[in-house]
Amino acid sequence: MTSPHITSVYGSAETEYTIKKSRFLVHLREVTCEEEASAFIEARRKEFWDARHNCYAYQIGPAGAIQKSSDDGEPSGTAGRPMLEVLKKNSITNTVVVVTRYFGGIKLGASGLIRAYSHCVTLGLEAAEIADYLPYQVVNVSFPYSFVSVIERLVPSYAVRIADRSFASDVTFTLEIPEEQAGPAIQAITNATNGNAICKTEKTKVIPIART
Repeated sequence: MTSPHITSVYGSAETEYTIKKSRFLVHLREVTCEEEASAFIEARRKEFWDARHNCYAYQIGPAGAIQKSSDDGEPSGTAGRPMLEVLKKNSITNTVVVVTRYFGGIKLGASGLIRAYSHCVTLGLEAAEIADYLPYQVVNVSFPYSFVSVIERLVPSYAVRIADRSFASDVTFTLEIPEEQAGPAIQAITNATNGNAICKTEKTKVIPIART
């Protein structure tokens, strides 16, 4: 069964935005559960205890199964929800974003706040590294030394990653193959080695692939 596709911020990122003397500090982090998200939010609140607002949004799990947001004192619906909508629009999950606002003395109005907080998250995603978490099949392939160059030339055609190489009486490559390519790749290896390669399927693992 194919694993659900997750796209998230990879690691963490930060940026800032100033409009009409209000300073917005933007912090994003990759998370896998609500406990991690809550801890990150609380850490930002403690760090920026003197700020007027520490608004946040996060969604976690495939298709954003868990979602939460907070205006933290801003007019209802002008901060947390617009921030969450940017995450949803970009299909970014397993991510929490906190936007800290230092009020500059000039009111932005409801529509101005919505635009400002939305823009902050957009800027944060632009500053962050984004990764797609994709399912890979781990396969150990053993074959005679004479087929090393054959295998090395073949695997890029199937986006295969060579995770490990072992050289003993035979050569063993540990391959990480995109799940949907596993069958064709194994068949191609078998054909290219005239059946001399022994392929042993191990586990499926999810690997973050950074977007370029």
